Amino acid sequence: MSSSGVYSCSCKIGPSILNGDLSCLGDECKRMMDAGADYLHLDVMDGHFVPNITFGATMVKWLRKKQPGVFFDLHMMVSEPEKWVDEMADAGANQYTFHLEATENPRDLIKQIRNRGMKVGIGIKPGTPVEKVLPYVSDVDMVLIMTVEPGFGGQKFMADMMPKVKHLRRNHPGLDIEVDGGVGLSTIATAAEAGANMIVSGSAVVKSPDPKSVITQLREITEKWIKQNAQQQTQ
Repeated sequence: MSSSGVYSCSCKIGPSILNGDLSCLGDECKRMMDAGADYLHLDVMDGHFVPNITFGATMVKWLRKKQPGVFFDLHMMVSEPEKWVDEMADAGANQYTFHLEATENPRDLIKQIRNRGMKVGIGIKPGTPVEKVLPYVSDVDMVLIMTVEPGFGGQKFMADMMPKVKHLRRNHPGLDIEVDGGVGLSTIATAAEAGANMIVSGSAVVKSPDPKSVITQLREITEKWIKQNAQQQTQ
């Protein structure tokens, strides 16, 4: 669960594999991990909470067989996220990230996820004020701030979401804060300076001819800002 008072977060880069070649996702996962990724971000969409449809527990299960030791962060862009906790746990998910907007009982869902041995992430869409998620921060492992409208890739990074990140980092120095949407080499400094430490990057990494170089640069910039922000906290 999140810690407060100590700036103890570390940089983690998680490519969004939805931007890869969907005909060979297992190979794409390996390619990303070989390029230096820390974890994989798997976007699950149901066509209801968001317009698009992607994949479900069966795909996660097969990807787990291909990548047995990799940390899978399941971004559940689905209505009634309670319905899929057991299936995703059985399939091999490590972290179950649900949207605050998708459930009427966040605390019960958090307990349900923990009872299945997964870490808990909670995400909010651009239109949701950060204050809405604050009551749950101490009970989760990660907060996801969407920097695009969820559902489709390739959107422009929304820099006006950074006050949410700053608020969380200022009040929860040890919290894992993830940003997702439009994050690449041209926007990473903005996100990292605000306090994001878990970086989801889709097309910027996955579609690059040299994903290792992109991941390295994302990491260097993020680690630089983690260090600077930590120093400012102690001053």
